[in-house]
Amino acid sequence: MYVTEKILAPVRKKYGTPDLLTFETVCPEWEMDIIIGSQKNGRAHDVTMFIFRGREIAVTAKHSYPDGLYRPPSGGLQPGESIEEGARRETYEETGLQVDLSRYILRCEAEFYSSTRAVSWTSHVFIATYVDGQIGSHDPEEIREACWSTLDRFPEYSRLMRLTDSGGLHYRAFLQEEVLRRLQH
Repeated sequence: MYVTEKILAPVRKKYGTPDLLTFETVCPEWEMDIIIGSQKNGRAHDVTMFIFRGREIAVTAKHSYPDGLYRPPSGGLQPGESIEEGARRETYEETGLQVDLSRYILRCEAEFYSSTRAVSWTSHVFIATYVDGQIGSHDPEEIREACWSTLDRFPEYSRLMRLTDSGGLHYRAFLQEEVLRRLQH
């Protein structure tokens, strides 16, 4: 894992200390193959961005998602990349937007289990502000659609996630609900 304390210390200083959460879920074997396949260079993390443009929030849908299911963009850092560089690069790839990070809101340490394997994962969740760009996927192999939504649509996104057999989407529903809870306070 290459998101180290050396990388995180200045991020906390600049964007605040996030709330720390834990999460466990069971995944089918096919999903564990995907998670393990994403662990290039020892990756065991993602950076997730809740990007606001006024009352609107940027969301994405992957090709495998059912109609109506969206979530905030996320992705992994490349070795040697800072949190800010990786967050901006992933945001641009998935949405075409340029953003400024404004708050480090959550750090969630997750465990994904199947009948034969386990994977530890950490999500670093940020609030970000739209700066420029037209929304649309710049990575059409990964992202089917990127669009603007509103927070009142997120309960429906979470409901749709929980209807799937995907432990990863159950995890994304949990993250969204936790961010919404914090934004309402």
